[in-house]
This record gives sequence, C-alpha cells and structure tokens, in this order.
Amino acid sequence: MKVMVLGAGAVGGYFGGRMTAAGSDVTFLVREKRAVQLSDGLRIESPLGDATIPVKTFIQGDVGGPFDLIILSCKSYGLANALDAITPHVNEGTVVVPLLNGYAHVEQLEQRFPSAIISGGTAGIIATLTEDGTVRHMRPNQFISVGPRRNNADPHGMLEELVSEMKRADIDATLSSNINLAMWEKWTFLATLAASTCLMRCSIGSILETDHGEKLIEGLFDECNSTACAEGYPPGPSSAQLYRGILFERNSMVTASMLRDLEAGSPTEAEHIIGDMIKRAAQHGIETPLLKVANTHLQAYENARHK
Repeated sequence: MKVMVLGAGAVGGYFGGRMTAAGSDVTFLVREKRAVQLSDGLRIESPLGDATIPVKTFIQGDVGGPFDLIILSCKSYGLANALDAITPHVNEGTVVVPLLNGYAHVEQLEQRFPSAIISGGTAGIIATLTEDGTVRHMRPNQFISVGPRRNNADPHGMLEELVSEMKRADIDATLSSNINLAMWEKWTFLATLAASTCLMRCSIGSILETDHGEKLIEGLFDECNSTACAEGYPPGPSSAQLYRGILFERNSMVTASMLRDLEAGSPTEAEHIIGDMIKRAAQHGIETPLLKVANTHLQAYENARHK
C-alpha cells in the first residue's frame, strides 16, 4: 500500500515517521522549507525512543504517486490549501483519512472529492514541532482510530491494512466500527477543553480551584453533549467517563493546544472547533451561552491578530 501523508508536523510527522521506520511505503507532501529540513531525515524525540528516519518527500506541483491512501494531518485553517495540494493525487477510489479535530472537514472532503472514499479518523498525541523541525513527542500515549463513515465504505480493505501497518510500527491503532461517534465524542471533549482553558487562560486544574470553575466546565460540556445528541451521536458511557475524568481532574495541568497557539500569537482552530459546534446547536434550537462567550473571546483575539 502506497501512503501519502500531507504535512510532516507533530501529528503527521510522528505517525508517518514511525510507519516509515517500520517499513511502510510512505511519502510526505510538504512545503519547500520542510522538505529541506527533512533532507537529513525526520527527527523524532519521544519517551518511546528517539529516531532520525530517512523519508521520501515531494512538494506541491511535483509528480508523485499514485497513492492508495492519503492521510491529512493539517490544521483546519490550512484545509483549503491542503485540498488544493492533494487534488492531483485523489482519484476514483482513493481512500482519504483526515486526522483533523471537529467534523465539518469530512463534509468538505466529500463535496470536493465525490468519487474518493472519505473515511473518518481521530488521533491522540501530545507532541509539538520545534523550530529546527524536530517532532517532540512529550508523553507516551499515541493512538489513532480510523473507520469507514458509511457501511461497506472500505471495499478493498485499505483501512484494515493501514491499521495493520500502524500496529507494526507500535502505534496504538484501531479500526472503529462507529468512527462518526468516536469523532463526535472527541469533538465534544475538545470543544469543552478549548473553550474553558482559552477563556480562562489556564489549565483545567487551575479552573477547578476557583469557586465556579467546575460549573463552567460542566456547563460547556453539557452544551456540547446536548448538540451531539441532537445530531444523533449521544456519547457512549465509556468515552463519557474517560473524557469527564480528564475535564474534572483536580490539580491537572492539562490545557488545549488551542491555548498554546493563542499564547504564541498563532492562528487557532476556534471557528472549526467551537464556532461550528455553536452553529449546529442553533440548528436544533439549543442555547449555548457559555460556548458563545468563549468563541467571542477567541474571535476578538483573531481580529486583533489581523490588525
């Protein structure tokens, strides 16, 4: 199976790099600057083992492929450019696996590439890309879940083969029987985490130390879960317990990556993660006053960035 990974940042670089090291046929579609960095190998620093991995790369406009499967690992604000970049490589039956958070991107992909097979995916990893291009993996956990979004939407078993190759690379990979639900479960959690930690500019633990912090997080989580239920994706008990445990852990230092982007003066995924949740809630007549406050805060930040 020939795999293309769009982007070699923290997510795509880590998972694609590990697959390459384990013998998978992976090629990275990257910008010119990143291609230069990777000419000496993709560097990973990780509690699971450091590595410098020789990788194949090409840039937009180069001839590449054909590819059986494409992994999208960009941020939502880079999605439009990403779709343009992969367009020459998406053919009838090409499997596309997006690892973005949220949900609107899969709908955009299906509209843009009606003859491709658009799958669902979620990734969990705490990692960052350093200035010198090193993928720094900060905690041992690293998992991916992929699955068909519709019945019989993987006729050639590409997703099963992808999971098999990831497992060979010691990635905690699973083939989900209900990937749409898994994506919604993660989205409700992430929207709550991002809204609360960005609004308060601090960790979950610091919020919970305040007089009304627990009610704030509870209210945000309720707004998100009510929206998920209205959309037809009520959270399962195990996932709800897992994510609730993270959101209400006393002394936790956990923050959303969106807060780190905000503190660095970088663009955020606020519209994709929080704004879209608000829009979907409104379609069902669900009030989201707390999400709206958080989104206003982030919109004001984005407006200030462009002045």
